[in-house]
Amino acid sequence: MLELRVQPRANRDEVLDHRAGRLRVRITAPPTDHRANRRLIEFLADAFRVPKSRVSLLSGENSREKRVAIASPRQLPPWLAER
Repeated sequence: MLELRVQPRANRDEVLDHRAGRLRVRITAPPTDHRANRRLIEFLADAFRVPKSRVSLLSGENSREKRVAIASPRQLPPWLAER
């Protein structure tokens, strides 16, 4: 499970750092029509090398602060393995 603070409409998709118990993530998609949530799920699925169906948004659908679960990750991304 990941605790995230998501910034939509960024220049690129990236994980910045860890603040106040949450990973800060930038996503290029705008927050309208849940596009940022969909892009976040795609980004995390790629990072953990799992299908999108294994990434679940548990809370924060309409908020910048989100809780996400990743089922059976195949790898830990470098930005998480370093922590």
